[in-house]
Amino acid sequence: MAAPKYTQYQTRYFAEQLSLKRPQSSVDNLASAMSGTKVDLNPHQVDAALFALRSPLSSGALLADEVGLGKTIEAGLVLSQFWAERKRKILLIVPASLRMQWRQELTEKFFIDSILMEATPFNKAKREGKPNPFDIDGRVVICSYNFAARKDAEIRTVPWDLVIMDEAHRLRNVYKKSNVTGKKLKRALDGRKKLLLTATPLQNNLMELYGLASIIDDHAFGDARTFRDMYVTASNVDLRNKNLKDRLQHICHRTLRKQVTEYIRYTNRHAILQEYAPSAEEEELYNGISDYLQSDKLYALPQGQRTLITMVLRKLLASSSFAISGTLSSLIERLEGLLAGVEGDLDMSDYDAYGDLMDGNQDEEDIGAPNLVQERDKILLELERLNEYASLANSITHNAKGDNLLFALEKGFAKIEELGGKRKAVIFTESRRTQEYLLRLLSDNGYEDKIVFLNGSNNDEVSKRIYEDWKQRHDGDGAISGSRQADMKAAVVEEFRDRASILIGTEAAAEGINLQFCSLLVNYDLPWNPQRIEQRIGRCHRYGQKNDVVVINFLNKRNAADVRVYELLSEKFNLFNGVFGSSDEVIGSIESGVDFEKRIAGIYQKCKTSDEIQAEFDALQDELAESIDEKMVEARHSILENFDEDVAARLKDCQTSTVASLDKFSQWTLFFLLAHGAERVTPENKLRFRFGGDPSGRVYNLQWRDAEDEGDTFLRRDDPRYLHWIDEAKSIDLPFGSVKFLYSNSDRRVSYLDEHPGIRGVITIDKLSYSGIGEEEHLVITAVTDDGRQLDEDLVNTLFELPAELTDAAGAVNGEVEALRKERVEQRQRAIEAANKQYYLDECAKLDAYSEDLKEGLQRELNDIKKAITEKNREFRNSTDLPLDEMLAVKDELEELKRKRKRMQRDLYDREDEIEAQNEQLQAEMREKLRGNSELERIMTISFEVE
Repeated sequence: MAAPKYTQYQTRYFAEQLSLKRPQSSVDNLASAMSGTKVDLNPHQVDAALFALRSPLSSGALLADEVGLGKTIEAGLVLSQFWAERKRKILLIVPASLRMQWRQELTEKFFIDSILMEATPFNKAKREGKPNPFDIDGRVVICSYNFAARKDAEIRTVPWDLVIMDEAHRLRNVYKKSNVTGKKLKRALDGRKKLLLTATPLQNNLMELYGLASIIDDHAFGDARTFRDMYVTASNVDLRNKNLKDRLQHICHRTLRKQVTEYIRYTNRHAILQEYAPSAEEEELYNGISDYLQSDKLYALPQGQRTLITMVLRKLLASSSFAISGTLSSLIERLEGLLAGVEGDLDMSDYDAYGDLMDGNQDEEDIGAPNLVQERDKILLELERLNEYASLANSITHNAKGDNLLFALEKGFAKIEELGGKRKAVIFTESRRTQEYLLRLLSDNGYEDKIVFLNGSNNDEVSKRIYEDWKQRHDGDGAISGSRQADMKAAVVEEFRDRASILIGTEAAAEGINLQFCSLLVNYDLPWNPQRIEQRIGRCHRYGQKNDVVVINFLNKRNAADVRVYELLSEKFNLFNGVFGSSDEVIGSIESGVDFEKRIAGIYQKCKTSDEIQAEFDALQDELAESIDEKMVEARHSILENFDEDVAARLKDCQTSTVASLDKFSQWTLFFLLAHGAERVTPENKLRFRFGGDPSGRVYNLQWRDAEDEGDTFLRRDDPRYLHWIDEAKSIDLPFGSVKFLYSNSDRRVSYLDEHPGIRGVITIDKLSYSGIGEEEHLVITAVTDDGRQLDEDLVNTLFELPAELTDAAGAVNGEVEALRKERVEQRQRAIEAANKQYYLDECAKLDAYSEDLKEGLQRELNDIKKAITEKNREFRNSTDLPLDEMLAVKDELEELKRKRKRMQRDLYDREDEIEAQNEQLQAEMREKLRGNSELERIMTISFEVE
């Protein structure tokens, strides 16, 4: 059978449908942007993206889905929509550790190029004469919070179309004077549309909601004091929660994991506890150094840093004898320097997270160098003691924990294979020296050449080779960011995914990488910070993980404190078993993981007996229970979470409509390409095709997962040939023509056409374009048969998908068709007007509420003065026993308060008038945006017949 033929009218129809600027918040428009991405369809993500795109008048949104629901994908969908609309001034502000992850997501899933803006590219651009390196065309700019705050002046001058801020909870205290970074970014991004992402918008105080809302829109609430008076100190909590929920409903969107289990398969966590008993030498070393650290005075530790350094030393001591051995050498060098009159720094680089711990945590006053004349003997005794420990540590060649790792790994691999996972494991340690020890140990026991490293520097030869190979593989494909740290991490992860079996990582491996392809995680060293543990496990147990995850933990069964720490982390924080890991309520009760670690370190430091350890941990568990503020948990549920029945219905509708829209776009793309010479590969899979005459024989596919399974080329939306054909088809003026749709020659079966054979008629297609508060386009289709029947848009779409040929048949547009065409255009115009009217009413309601907040604040100030006058009156009446001058002073204060009240009463109406004037000005600006222009373009008119 010959390939089906299509006319230029059909080609134009498909080109218009594929490039139409639909309303930004419509499912069809988002589906258009999604059709060229490698993203799995999840209705809650589409729902969240549509919420963020809801109103062209909106200043932005806060997406606050629970952990593990893929907020990155939600933001990526919004970003893709802006990108598809050619709104490409986009800034991503993220934690430094997440920059490369975001870059990879944009490249691999959305095919959008980006640049990591940091000191090196910024300064290079400056040297090359670019006034503002942030002002870039055609690429998303990604930078860290700290860098953005330092370069706020440059950021302020760029007309950003969209700003996305990940982990935005770090801005929730922006209303406080101490949040300098937040205030700088808020000023720099004023007036820009912003999308904030955080799973924990509310942790300890309702003022945090005020802070985040003010980042998005300064008119969401009144000032901070009024918000505090209205909501934080409200007496009727239920009414408070309802009012606050109403005010936030247009800004904040939150979905819970339990609401989407119908659409997402969550995997489980399984814990394996590997207990071990240290050797006699290891136990002697542990006890000796532990006693040393409990000494009243230590000259080897800078006094201003003793608490945190002691905590690090205990972590290294628990890690391995090799870790503590190297650090003992640094302590010895410092003491030898002190004896020589030089106060050197300690080398703590073995502990990767040391910089994070020390930053802003100078916990004691540094009293300076010791008096050598008076304290030399004590320093010598301490030096002798450290040399003994170092000698003992160096004599230990095997660690019991390391020997147990070999057994635990095989047990873990067996469990993973039983669960259907790959034979891959990521091993976390807190020490680089332990990392090197584990490399030697595993290499000597069957894992040689199957291991990769990830730490803060990756200066080892294997990592350097992996990095160079990675750069060669990705030369010219846009994957190389130019940041060595970010690119090294990407290279090591790729090596682990494609070739290696084991990744040994320090804390650097727990930040900003996705390891969904690995489902075995080993906590060789277990942090005391539950947030860090959740972050580690979250590298593997996250959205996209297909298998259950196995977590192996090591426990020194002879150490009473270690046993209680594990009990706390496992049972209280529930980190290692179940579907979701630690709950928001529990993990959220730890405001600072570092402070929690210091609390545990304090127990290790002061307790010398098992009974003391048990008592201290009992007290800590009681404190933890009290710190989980039940009222705040209830407020979070009441204000942020939707338990109403329409959530499930909304997600189901979203699933159905998005699937339908994606299918529609795939079909339009396929028929458009068939009209340009594409040929289906097989009848069974109609979305696979090749181009005749292409010597490569390349097979294209419109479904990305199927493309990967079949080894096809996934056709991207920005394929140059595809875009050229779209522009070409739309540029041709089409005269009135006659088209015969060859239904009898097709493999389609359409009930209407079977019931009404041989129908004839006229089809007109117009494009209505509107520009005002946003830009949107609509195809207005009018189709009438010769016997007066009207055809709906779905049937017209079916006709255009049939093979067809041009004919010489005569045809004409009668007055009935023209009248119907005019009526349909007017209907569409009224629909656009109604939608814009609703946007306007929503914004007016928000501004009115904002004005009322400010007026409420004025009344509260006046009431405060009145209360102060009442109190001062009481004080004056009771001042008869005071000396005359003091009594008169009280009277003067009373009179001044009364004068202040009069001034406030006089000013009250003026200030209220000012608020109303500001409101009117803001609404006038909105009305100006609503004065849109519409334009009607005739796309085609044809007479048709169906054969």
